[in-house]
Amino acid sequence: MEYLGVFLFLFIACKKEPDHVTVQHILIAFKGSIPKDSVRRTQFEAELLVKEIFMRAKEGQDFDKLVKNFSDDQYPGIYRMSNFNVEPDESEGEYPRSKMVEAFGDLSFRLSVDQIGLAKYDPETCKYGWHIIKRIE
Repeated sequence: MEYLGVFLFLFIACKKEPDHVTVQHILIAFKGSIPKDSVRRTQFEAELLVKEIFMRAKEGQDFDKLVKNFSDDQYPGIYRMSNFNVEPDESEGEYPRSKMVEAFGDLSFRLSVDQIGLAKYDPETCKYGWHIIKRIE
């Protein structure tokens, strides 16, 4: 049984990240985290809101509707990214991972298709607020 745990750990640790991903996200910002005057919630209020929305997303609520109703980013909040050392497909509007917020890119490339994750606010790695991310491709 112990060997199975070690095998699973090594499998997960060595799993190759994809070259390209497409994600849709909900940005929950707070006053001062983005240059948008319309965002007036405090950091504490934003954290409470993101917990509620993340729970709703994980329960299977329509992610696109959640993006439309709650995101502080432009709808539809879809980003295509190429991984490190992979040339972005500019004809597809793809961004290099290195140009994205670190926590956003890191989480996006760890998710499986249709999986939802949360990149938590951090002034260094996730400075615009919280990102609820769903990998769609």
